[in-house]
Amino acid sequence: MELRDLAMQVARIAQDAGKHALSNQVTPKNLTELSTTARDYSRGLELDGRLTQFIYNRLTYVNPFNGHWDERSDEWHPGDRYWCIGGIDGVINYTRNMAEWAVTVSLFEFNEFGSAQPIIGIVHAPALQLTYIAARRSGAIRMRATPLGEKREKIIPSTTKSLDGSVIGFGMPFKSVESRHALEIVARIAGRPADMKRIGPASLDLCKVADGTYDAYFEPHLHERDVPALSAGAVVLWEAQGQLSDWHGDLIHWRSENDLVATNGLILDDLKPYLVESWEHGNDEAHD
Repeated sequence: MELRDLAMQVARIAQDAGKHALSNQVTPKNLTELSTTARDYSRGLELDGRLTQFIYNRLTYVNPFNGHWDERSDEWHPGDRYWCIGGIDGVINYTRNMAEWAVTVSLFEFNEFGSAQPIIGIVHAPALQLTYIAARRSGAIRMRATPLGEKREKIIPSTTKSLDGSVIGFGMPFKSVESRHALEIVARIAGRPADMKRIGPASLDLCKVADGTYDAYFEPHLHERDVPALSAGAVVLWEAQGQLSDWHGDLIHWRSENDLVATNGLILDDLKPYLVESWEHGNDEAHD
């Protein structure tokens, strides 16, 4: 089966899972069951586990490949493939009844050098009725519901070259030290973009760069737990011909923390100095 056809099948599975998650979202909840004091809403969200298992069970009927990304062994062979499935990306938005959250699925493949990279990415936003679908060397599309039925559109990034008048998205981790890092960059850039958005989640922010909604998106301190969301959004961005790297221009590491920046490829030269300056300033403070 071609990757493009496989991606479409996976998208339908994500959409089915999204229906269950959306139904659960509108059910009244007791927020005291969640870890609001720790600012980590993912704890106690039982739906996450059920959602992941539902998707994985359905994927095994399509093709199980070598199993689940989280359960991979240290041994690998070129061509090995693993499904990487996220729960709810954007759990705070989800639990507070906002529309910006997503269900994500990606497929990793090992190359001959032992490096695993995502080759399929699905980002489905049930409450927004949007699905982003991408497969290696097959481009990226956005599917959305309309009064006339489902519409499929090829997506490409914006052509904005300067921060002046741009629209920038940014992410902010829940840990206070990491959050301040993001806000310092926002303060330095303020006055140049037409607007700066903090909506999230990361997977949708990447897709918004891919389809030209944002000209760029950055976020510090994305952790290994963010890999399902980042890997799915990354494939969408790459296939739309956007660019993704850490703040110094290096590749993303799928087994470690990342300071992430996604752009249309044109605005990076203007944005990067602000990110690097912030990174160096943060390191100097850490060693004081």
